Amino acid sequence: MASTPEEIGLSSSRLARLGDVMRAEVERGRVPGAVALIARRGRIGYFESFGRRDPGAALPMAKDSIFRIYSMTKPIVSVAAMMLWEEGRFLLNEPIAKYLPDLGHPKVAVQRGTEIELVPAEREISIQDLLRHTSGLTYEFRGGGPVHKMYMSAKIHRRSQSNAEQVAALGKMPLLHHPGTRWEYSRSTDVVGRLIEVLSGMSLGAFLERRILAPLGMVDTAFHVPKHQHSRLAEAFARDPESGTAVQLVEVREPPNFESGGGGLVSTAADYARFLEMLLDNGTFAGVRFLSRKTIELMTADHLGAITGAPDLLLPGYGFGLGFAVRLHAGIAHTPGSVGQYFWGGLAGTTFWVDPAEQLFALMLIQAPGQRDYYRVLFRDLVYSAFAD
Repeated sequence: MASTPEEIGLSSSRLARLGDVMRAEVERGRVPGAVALIARRGRIGYFESFGRRDPGAALPMAKDSIFRIYSMTKPIVSVAAMMLWEEGRFLLNEPIAKYLPDLGHPKVAVQRGTEIELVPAEREISIQDLLRHTSGLTYEFRGGGPVHKMYMSAKIHRRSQSNAEQVAALGKMPLLHHPGTRWEYSRSTDVVGRLIEVLSGMSLGAFLERRILAPLGMVDTAFHVPKHQHSRLAEAFARDPESGTAVQLVEVREPPNFESGGGGLVSTAADYARFLEMLLDNGTFAGVRFLSRKTIELMTADHLGAITGAPDLLLPGYGFGLGFAVRLHAGIAHTPGSVGQYFWGGLAGTTFWVDPAEQLFALMLIQAPGQRDYYRVLFRDLVYSAFAD
């Protein structure tokens, strides 16, 4: 339901700053375009598009443009897994090897001078480890060490593989850390996607469509963009405006064999807003219950405690739950927010957060990988500065 900003405690004049800033950024050539949506108290108070959808063709951005959301796939897949958990299909502390034997008896790569030694992991990888990124797995682009190079050599990211083939390949590689000892952003949610396939007997895409996307009315969210919708696909600059390096986004015009639970979906602002509204409404949307309130509380609580790691992603003042970063303190972080706020973003620049204390969620979709950190912070600052009550 649409609303004026004032009806939901926001200021129209202050929100106008957001539009002014984003249009100026487009004019400066730092970002091709963007779509921003803000909702509070169950109503959308701001929904605007800026700039160009395809900078190569000078096509204007539209509110219904389709974006590669990369790691904003993770919260959706985490919710899907927890739907199966609610059905009693697994326990969070169970080893993933119970369901995916390829990942049993892992080894950890320990650096010994210029060599690495493979030592048995102190314990098995649990399903909770996968959901909170303490599995010991990594991403090939998160470093240049021996394990990262193994991921690259195995082409662990290739779209021609199946989800099962990726898990089999991961099972042949050492872990970067002992499970449960360090937060390391990783292909853990890809593994969760394969777990969903094994437990449900369906492909990940089919399960998401049946249990989440169709019931929520997320009609443009999928692992590829159908041919008749290609004209709506948002694109990045061919070269990064700051570094000059070539920008290559994942190809989503054809269905992939690999349905990446960690980063494969495309979506629109209106679609993803439905998902966020369900989360904010404690697991319900339009009278349909997807998860219980207590499950949402579990997912959006901190699951790290004293576990630390990857300070470029796990920012000061935040912990991590099951699929989301979670704000732990009113201060410490360099952006405004409330204790209990949870969020995540995607490699190409998409971002969202949910603030239950303020009954608010907001999302901004862009395709500008090199500028993603800047715009995530800028967007959050400008939204919170528009509060009128």
